[in-house]
Amino acid sequence: MKIQILGTGCPKCKQLMDNAEEAANMLGVEHELEKVTNINEIMKFGVMLTPALAVDGEVKVVGKVPTIEEVKGMLQ
Repeated sequence: MKIQILGTGCPKCKQLMDNAEEAANMLGVEHELEKVTNINEIMKFGVMLTPALAVDGEVKVVGKVPTIEEVKGMLQ
């Protein structure tokens, strides 16, 4: 599973990355965590508001930081 955090590196982006890592570890899923900070790459996902979370190339949430429990639901 490929988990991508889309954002420029703001505190919310960091929190989303931490939540995604924790959720994936809690579920015991094999994953690759990638931080996408290039604005042109972010726009290729159709995202205009960060932070955003993409799982296997599919954007799951935009413009907010979901809780660990919410992320777990997106990864299942």
